[in-house]
Amino acid sequence: MSDERDDIAEQPEEQPDEQPEESILPTRVFPPGGTEIRVQSGADSDEEEGRLDLPDTLPVLPLKNTVLFPFLLSPLLVNTSTSQQLIDDVLVRPDRLLVCAALRREVNGAPQPADVYDVGTVLRVVKMLKFPDDSYRLLVQGVARVAIDEYVSREPFLRARLHPLEEEGDLESVEVEALTRNLSQQFAALVAESARLSDELQVLVANLDDPSKLADLVASNLELDVAGKQRVLEATDVPERLKLVLGQLTKEGQALEIETEIKEKVQSEMGRTQREYMLRQQLEAIRRELGEAEGSEESVEFFRERIEAAGMPEEAGKQARREVERLAQTPSAAAEHSVIRTYLEWMTELPWSTLTEDRLDVVEARRILDEDHYGLEKVKDRIVEYIAVLSLKRDLKGPILCFVGPPGTGKTSLGRSIARTLNRKFARISLGGVRDEAEVRGHRRTYVGALPGRLVQSLRKAGTRNPVMVLDEVDKIGSDGRGDPSSALLEVLDPEQNSEFSDHYLEVPFDLSQVLFIATGNLIDPVHAALRDRMEVIELPGYTLEEKVEIAKQFLVPRQITQNGIGGIPFELPDETLCSLVERYTREAGVRNLEREIGAVCRKVARRVAEGEQTEAVCVMPDDLFELLGPIKFEPELAEQGSQPGVAVGLAWTPAGGDILFVEATQMAGTGELKLTGSLGDVMRESVEAARSWLRSRSQEFGIDPQRDFDERDIHVHVPSGAVPKDGPSAGVAMVTSLASMLTGRRVVPNTAMTGEITLRGKVLPVGGIKEKALAAKRAGIERVILPEKNRSDVEEIADGLLEGLKLSYVGTVDEALQQALSEAPEV
Repeated sequence: MSDERDDIAEQPEEQPDEQPEESILPTRVFPPGGTEIRVQSGADSDEEEGRLDLPDTLPVLPLKNTVLFPFLLSPLLVNTSTSQQLIDDVLVRPDRLLVCAALRREVNGAPQPADVYDVGTVLRVVKMLKFPDDSYRLLVQGVARVAIDEYVSREPFLRARLHPLEEEGDLESVEVEALTRNLSQQFAALVAESARLSDELQVLVANLDDPSKLADLVASNLELDVAGKQRVLEATDVPERLKLVLGQLTKEGQALEIETEIKEKVQSEMGRTQREYMLRQQLEAIRRELGEAEGSEESVEFFRERIEAAGMPEEAGKQARREVERLAQTPSAAAEHSVIRTYLEWMTELPWSTLTEDRLDVVEARRILDEDHYGLEKVKDRIVEYIAVLSLKRDLKGPILCFVGPPGTGKTSLGRSIARTLNRKFARISLGGVRDEAEVRGHRRTYVGALPGRLVQSLRKAGTRNPVMVLDEVDKIGSDGRGDPSSALLEVLDPEQNSEFSDHYLEVPFDLSQVLFIATGNLIDPVHAALRDRMEVIELPGYTLEEKVEIAKQFLVPRQITQNGIGGIPFELPDETLCSLVERYTREAGVRNLEREIGAVCRKVARRVAEGEQTEAVCVMPDDLFELLGPIKFEPELAEQGSQPGVAVGLAWTPAGGDILFVEATQMAGTGELKLTGSLGDVMRESVEAARSWLRSRSQEFGIDPQRDFDERDIHVHVPSGAVPKDGPSAGVAMVTSLASMLTGRRVVPNTAMTGEITLRGKVLPVGGIKEKALAAKRAGIERVILPEKNRSDVEEIADGLLEGLKLSYVGTVDEALQQALSEAPEV
């Protein structure tokens, strides 16, 4: 095997369209008879009939990428020296027989026996032609299936010992007849539909009665890989071979149907597109004749002027001018024309260079903020600070504020007030329930009906690029398969990135650095952590009773008088009436329900005025509320004047403000069990456990018998209003005071309330909501409040006068708290 091309296995040759005079066409036909074949020695040789006898050994020609079947004529190309030597050896023999077997895999170099399948086909060389390029062109005819037993030599070519494979199965059975008929019909249908197969195959199949040969003929014409055809060749059971070929034929038929359907759709679409193009050209010609084409030119010139006047940045201007040129070249009847025009309208109407002049008067800003809102000192101070810095540094980037607080505390209206203070435009975007990222970044123009995101839409509506923009309900943003809007807001709310915010619709950067963003939400925890990190969070606590009364007097009552048309008669709601409305008809942190109740009172008065029953001044007193609004909805907790051992008054913070709660303790004979009731949460239960353990460790100092009180008696701690869930560590001082009072028999000092967290070491730790708790104690008639020492700074932030008449005591340990909370002598 010295020839450099000996490593190439032989494969069937594809014949050119124009055949040489002596070439043989690759038409596959069956000779008549079974194993009896007609041996053709030349073009004009006489036919001789004889029975085939296979020799024991035959040369083996490996084939690459093909499988040949018995009784079929096939062309072969031989162009390697080793294979040509094999063919020369075959031609000198009278029978001119050889074995062709397919290769199992691609090989480098000469094929080895392990690379060749064990089942092949014995072939007879019918004709050979030599061409000027020294290649052999053969026409071979399949003779029989054979199995290769062993290879007897490898040089100069492969030679093997073999034996023929006998066919199995009952060829006369009904099953074989049905399979044969079905295979013949389906193959005829495939030939009729496929341009790849010759129509002559239909005639050939129709005249073929042998099931075995029919299966081989159909298999040879299917687009199967080598492994698939080899399985057919190795199938000696004729019914199984028919089923195998029929299955492959069905798959190819289905594939041809899909291919035909795709071609028809493509041709139909191309035909429709060409028709639309011709109609548009005709329509354009008609418009030119009617003089209507000038409108398009005027539109293009209009957009050119708008682009120059818009003051766009260089990149945005270049993109807009490019789209104008596209608009000029696009027929007005084309669908793309309206898409380009809409895009240019958005580009030219955005405030690329429009800025409103800020009002930088700090004193005036404070006056406007106080005029619009009562309280909210932290927020007002932050806005005044921003205006002060802006007056000194004009290129200051807008801060990213986040107002967090209960509903109805004025977060959104505060954004409006800030815009009025700065003399800026106001824009509001509601993000509650938004789940699509495109709501923030916009849709790409490839979509039908695409629009920019809400940010760009709000800027267009505001008409300036430095408005005050409120992102309302930022804590209620959702996410799904359409993206995460919170992640899209990361770029918007980052001062280092939002100067080049890119909307998917515009596809050019827009500067958002001058926008004063204010996000609002009821809770900060649901907000994305990275988004929360980009914002300056300012908490707006719920209003106290005193603040609600002032808000009602300054804002709510005047507004409801105007809205209900009773401004023509004197109308008054005294402070005590407003207090009764707040405490007995509403329970909220904000003032929305309070305004509704005031509106209900005003409507009742308006009805009386309209009916002529009321003509004089109206002054609604607390006793009148039952007639106007019905029964009391909420009954506030009030301090009890007399108490018994085991009862302490605690203070609690709620979203609706502060409130007092009673802690009751008692004991009875038992086994030392501790019972807790009143819808207590885990933290509050742990506070009771800590208080009990601390008292047991100090039982000797308090004169408590540990065995009797902790081992032989059960202790039951209850907090009334059992339907209301309660939790938190701030009731620790009240818990230990209640237990100590019950175990020592010493009553709690009357009109005393307390709050604070306790530890097993007897420390009193600070807690939150001091302002709300202290004011709740005052409303309930409490005269003294015991607070943790470390909460002294929180009390200093409460406005002067709000705590008038309330004595505050500060403690650092449980011993100090009990010393101030319990009476000196036990009850007898």
